[in-house]
Amino acid sequence: MGRGLAPWIRSPLADTALAFAWIPFAAAALAVRDDGRQLVVLLEVLSAFSFLHQPLTLPLVYGDAAQFAARRRLFVLGPIVLAAMIALGLMISFTLVAVAGGLWNMEHTLMQRYGFVRIYGRRTGEDDGRLERALLLSWLVVTLLSVAADGRTPERIASLPLGRVNGGALNVLASSRPYAIVLLLPAAVVAAVLTARWVAVERTRIQARTANRAKQLYLLSTAVMFAVAVLVDPVAGLAGYAGAHAIEYFFIVDHRLAASRSAAARLRFFVGYVGTFGILYALVRSTDQLLLWAVLYFGGLHFLFDSFIWKGRSKPAAPQPMTANVSA
Repeated sequence: MGRGLAPWIRSPLADTALAFAWIPFAAAALAVRDDGRQLVVLLEVLSAFSFLHQPLTLPLVYGDAAQFAARRRLFVLGPIVLAAMIALGLMISFTLVAVAGGLWNMEHTLMQRYGFVRIYGRRTGEDDGRLERALLLSWLVVTLLSVAADGRTPERIASLPLGRVNGGALNVLASSRPYAIVLLLPAAVVAAVLTARWVAVERTRIQARTANRAKQLYLLSTAVMFAVAVLVDPVAGLAGYAGAHAIEYFFIVDHRLAASRSAAARLRFFVGYVGTFGILYALVRSTDQLLLWAVLYFGGLHFLFDSFIWKGRSKPAAPQPMTANVSA
């Protein structure tokens, strides 16, 4: 095997479960899609779960002296600058903030998936992930354009508790329907070409016995998830996309902590963390403005800090992911 590493991050069972982590969320959304009340409850629970993974970045920064020292200025000034930018953005245009936040969230979630692909690729000596980055981006673009081109999207948005940020971003997406209809076919062609090229590359790797089947499984599952969003139900597909993102983040943080903490210590950490930020979410949820700020602020810190904290510290001039840069 390329670099003498196991193809899996944790184990065959754990990594297979991770690859299909989106399915329970999508299946639940499909099961209740004809019951508006239950679908609302499901999406509210998913929103809470999605929120809970975001502040998990903070103990990784402020609870790790070496990590904090590596970029002290960023970690001190970043929260202050972000708060100022959110306040300024909301004064200028809520729609602008919603679109920027929605697009950043989609890109961040996709780059976390790309990060997992790179983890698997590096374990079998694959040093170039440009094709897979383009491939994943093409699948996301086709999914978003298909949602925008669907005439039922405005009605779906109006009936669902998507929150002001996600709802505002999707309203802008739905309003671009004429452009989406024009762009959907070319985007689908590009995605098909990239998919065919990736399949050909992986066939070559299989023949050379350098392929990572764990990576192939993960990407195949990702393709099916996007296909569900396009061909079956966009709410189900995107619920799977958001839910799996949070699961993956908890997974990779636990994997990182496992290097220095016992299973019992990690369990205590996660129980304390979930309890603390679960209470915080319950408190801010009662006020729309507080919830909006909490989502934007903790989400922004999560996106920003995640772009740095997964880089290795041993060679600053040419950083290599510690496990992988799971978000950028």
